[in-house]
Parts: sequence; C-alpha cells; structure tokens
Amino acid sequence: MSRSTSPPPLTPDDEALLTRLRDLALVDLDALLLGTSGEQYVQLLTAYGEDLEDALRAARGRMADLIKTVAGVDPLALLDAGYASRARDGGREAAERSARRLTSRAQACRALARIDDLASSLFPRLLEADRRRASLG
Repeated sequence: MSRSTSPPPLTPDDEALLTRLRDLALVDLDALLLGTSGEQYVQLLTAYGEDLEDALRAARGRMADLIKTVAGVDPLALLDAGYASRARDGGREAAERSARRLTSRAQACRALARIDDLASSLFPRLLEADRRRASLG
C-alpha cells in the first residue's frame, strides 16, 4: 500500500498560536506587576488579562476546528461492509483512503492535545487576572 504524503501535523498558524500560548505561560503575574502601582498597575493587569483572553479565544476556535476533524468520518467505516466490498479493486483505494483519514485524525489529535495542554495552564492565570481586575472595582 502506498501512502500519500500527509500534511504537516501543525499549520504555520498553529505554530504561531502555540508560540503565543507558550510565551504567555512564561509570564508570572506577580513578577509582571512587581513595582507598579496606580494606573500603571491597572493598565498592565488589563493588558495581560486581555491578551490571555484573546489567546485563549483563538485557541478555543482552533480546538473546535480540530474536534471536527477528529469527530468526522469514521476512517474504518468500511469494516461494516462485507469482505467483497472491502476487496473491490484489490482494496488499494479503500486502504489508502482509510490510511489518509487515520493519519489526518491522528495529526489533529496531537495538535489538539498540544493546544489543550497549554490552555489548561493558562485558563487559571486568566481567572487570577480577572479576580484582581474585579477587586479594583
């Protein structure tokens, strides 16, 4: 069975999103705000919170796209057909189609896991920034 060239696991946009999420994960809110007060504190806290929210919204949108790929067509649906249907034309076309779908789904799962992993560490940071912003009145 010859496998067609599969697409890269992550698109350039995915890589940019992951880089943005990783960069935000490096920020320690207490260290960021250290030495600031008054309006400067509020502006920095607001900018950080809004950046986190925007990045997480972008992650959420990409997650939804990846979930559609994962939940799409069952790549092994041909198992429900009889052996004669599976063997039609030597089964090469069906095997290649199933392999492409499985590869695509595996890549989407890996990309989704990477984004989920980063988002899971950032969402609590957003809530902490929101808590601080809310306490300012």
